[in-house]
Amino acid sequence: MTPAELGYRLPAEWEPHAATWLAWPHRRATWLGDFAAIPAAYARVARQIAAFEPVRVVGSGVVLDDARRHLADVEHVSFTDIPTNDSWIRDTGPVFLRRHDAGTGHAEKKLAAVTWGWNAWGGKYPPWDADARVAATIAARLGLRGFAPGVVLEGGAIETDGAGTLLANERCVVDPRRNPGLDRGAMEKILRDWLGVERILWTGGDLAGDDTDGHIDQLARFVSPGRVVAARQPDRLDPNHAALAANLALLGTFRDAAGRRLEVIPIDIPPRFSFQGTQLPASHLNFYVGNGFVGVPVFGAATDEAALGTLEQCFPGRRVVPVDCREIVRGRGGLHCITRDEPA
Repeated sequence: MTPAELGYRLPAEWEPHAATWLAWPHRRATWLGDFAAIPAAYARVARQIAAFEPVRVVGSGVVLDDARRHLADVEHVSFTDIPTNDSWIRDTGPVFLRRHDAGTGHAEKKLAAVTWGWNAWGGKYPPWDADARVAATIAARLGLRGFAPGVVLEGGAIETDGAGTLLANERCVVDPRRNPGLDRGAMEKILRDWLGVERILWTGGDLAGDDTDGHIDQLARFVSPGRVVAARQPDRLDPNHAALAANLALLGTFRDAAGRRLEVIPIDIPPRFSFQGTQLPASHLNFYVGNGFVGVPVFGAATDEAALGTLEQCFPGRRVVPVDCREIVRGRGGLHCITRDEPA
């Protein structure tokens, strides 16, 4: 039976967490510029999150030793020996599911994990053999039931309201380099069956410099059922301007699983953000929602304060924490890309 048939669903990120997982960085070739600043940047993220919830760091051998050196004095951080190729655990880690058991008089929540296939965003960065085992290994260490669809899907490619609606970018989900022979109709059925969602809303576009082919967590995110924030680029000279404008217009036409037309709130992202002449996917949409906080990527840009203010209004009762991602974005990702939430 599929997870949907067993009553599992994909929870929203703002639901309570047991912990946040990080994979310690060590693959120097995937980062632009000096790698030496990258472990320190991850350590700052771990410290910021550990103030709110437990952090579990994975790596192996000298990689895990390096993580311990950076974080030995931090409470609520633990270390798990799991070999990795790279450090983007949003994409390599398990996608957790919750089940509500009926007939008990209350909602008894149990967890499971979907361990999707992994091929480094369509074969871009070999080798990826160790990362392909990370999701199943974490699920096994936690003693969770694991579901393996045999289909490639990255965690950053999907976004949910926790109430049956899934946002996804067709470019990085319906992709012959990831899943040859599976068209949009086939992928829709797979997503419904294995994630327990009811309605899938397909977007398009991507950010210049984003080698994931347009992960949704850079473009549009739910902040509550029926409400999304979406990236906007007012600078017409920026290559992201047209695609993001089209995405905003498309999102405004969507209805969620409950039949509500989405309320779309734009958030401007930094214009023409680059490192040594290479434009990078610097997006405030790559935020992370945890227990009592929202970590928001900032880049020392004019758009930082407005993004923080908008997300503060979207998440009342949570502390909005600016997270400096100027180093992390040199790996063409952000805060959400390096974290994986484990539901409580």
